Amino acid sequence: MRGAGAIAVCLTLGWACLVQAQPQRVVSMNLCTDQLAMLLAAPGQLHSVTHLARDPRASAMSEEARGFAINHGLAEEIYLQRPDLVVAGSFSARATVAMMRRLEVPVEVFEPARSLEAVRENILRMGVVLGRQDAARALVARYDAGLAALRLTDEKGPRAAIYALRGWTEGEQSLAGQILKAAGYRNVAAELGYDWGGVLPLERLALVDPDVVITARPSPGHGRAKETMDHPVIAQLRARSGQAVMSDRDWVCGTPYVLRAIETLAEARGGLAR
Repeated sequence: MRGAGAIAVCLTLGWACLVQAQPQRVVSMNLCTDQLAMLLAAPGQLHSVTHLARDPRASAMSEEARGFAINHGLAEEIYLQRPDLVVAGSFSARATVAMMRRLEVPVEVFEPARSLEAVRENILRMGVVLGRQDAARALVARYDAGLAALRLTDEKGPRAAIYALRGWTEGEQSLAGQILKAAGYRNVAAELGYDWGGVLPLERLALVDPDVVITARPSPGHGRAKETMDHPVIAQLRARSGQAVMSDRDWVCGTPYVLRAIETLAEARGGLAR
């Protein structure tokens, strides 16, 4: 065991983890654990991240990811990289996770952060599994300070609707919903009874009449999932009330880059039609 400090963190946050000697060759097979590991790993400790970590549309650390080997989450591929620790997400390839465990390769599975508080918990847990508790505590301190400086709850703030591919919206209990609230917006999803998220029909979006529609940056190519984003109703709402654009790479994972998402939204408020 690495000591009482690491054990105390596990017990405090309810983790069922045994902390062994500091791993020396870590492989990450999830976009979000990629970024947490890159932020905290000691030089030379992290060997491989997923191919998605190099995609600037999905990853907030795409440039940093070029300094590591990549993987595609395949069991044979990861085993041949000779890891002494694999970090994965709960939605990572479960067959690969199961195979690693059968081969007696240690695996730590992280749940996605569904709140701003869960971001700090996952940072601290990654610090424990990497044996980098001091680095994790320092990162959490910077995160907490940044969040305190940015967080603005405004009961009279603009009413906003998150509207993504296929008409998906996010409620106040989701990470995206908490980002929205911290930037001083009121989430119309709460008015419509969406606690976590769900598909918001165009008709309901038009009737709720938000001050602003927050959409993802358009990706190249054409697909059925994108058709709702080009609908005349969306175009009319954008033209009449204003639009804020979210960068998915800052929103999708529970990392300190959510602070950049909050800051971008807060700055956008000044240019919105009210």
